[in-house]
Amino acid sequence: MVVGASSVEMAEDGAASAGEPARTSQLRRRLGRADLRAVPESRRELRELLRHWGRPGRSDVAELLTSELVTNALVHTDDDAVLTATVGPRGLRVEVRDFVARRPRLRVPDADDGTNGRGLVLVQSLADAWGVRVHGVGKAVWFELDAGAA
Repeated sequence: MVVGASSVEMAEDGAASAGEPARTSQLRRRLGRADLRAVPESRRELRELLRHWGRPGRSDVAELLTSELVTNALVHTDDDAVLTATVGPRGLRVEVRDFVARRPRLRVPDADDGTNGRGLVLVQSLADAWGVRVHGVGKAVWFELDAGAA
């Protein structure tokens, strides 16, 4: 995949109700090393993915948290990353995978530190679930927003 390229896919999910297959949509985007233009581009693509989700307040939260994960991956690693966002009947899952083994640290932001250090605190505060999954090469930082939550 070319750096910055993205794709949106529709698939059937086996968790159907009333005999109809449930639909899932997915966005995959490769993020170039230190390319901060990917932050607003990722927000725009996620907004398009979530356009039919029907949860405007949750979509705003999803955009904010996605921005934080993408920014962290691009600022705190010296490598490419991959953004994957999946919308299904149970909600939204966003994952940003990078290729650096160093785990992110949740830290209390310092008032004198400008806007730095708040990303994971926002994720922890606003997501229904979040975490870090270690891979053979690197890690994935993810969050979920439940479809039914207000």
